[in-house]
Amino acid sequence: QAVGAEAFVDFRVLGKGGFGEVCACQHRATGKMYANKRLNKKRLKKRQGYQAALVEKRILARVHSRFIVSLAYAFQTKTDLCLVMTIMNGGDLR
Repeated sequence: QAVGAEAFVDFRVLGKGGFGEVCACQHRATGKMYANKRLNKKRLKKRQGYQAALVEKRILARVHSRFIVSLAYAFQTKTDLCLVMTIMNGGDLR
């Protein structure tokens, strides 16, 4: 089933990076919470990051682990590429 930006309600920013930001969001239909990683298309093009974004999407879609987030939805808006992932508390593995 196709999904777009209108299917989610953003709550707050969880973190920022070189290509965009990660926001906590809620799926309107189910009420489930996710992390929405929005990658700015202009920044990706300027820094040649399209290939890395596609590789990240492929990896997240294939990984199913209790310790690594997995991809729930992926879509694009006019300005952003959005990767909607399961949300985990506790931060990263650094």
